[in-house]
Amino acid sequence: MKIGDRVRVKTSLVIYHHPKHRNAAFDLQNHEGEVIDWASTYNWKGEEVTISANFPVVVKFSEISKRFKVHLREDELEVIEGE
Repeated sequence: MKIGDRVRVKTSLVIYHHPKHRNAAFDLQNHEGEVIDWASTYNWKGEEVTISANFPVVVKFSEISKRFKVHLREDELEVIEGE
């Protein structure tokens, strides 16, 4: 999995920060998005610092909102091939 890959959420994953369902449970299972970043480094005072994020994959779900992003684990996602 790399930046730019299309991915699908393969497990039941309930979130509470969906823009149209604020503070209500929303399941992301089977929703598709794009990997836009890895939260494995952090720019601290101009210096790249390696970090160990619990949810390192940053996925943007354009179908939900232009700016809606979620941090996920690799095992919660599957890469969509051939689209």
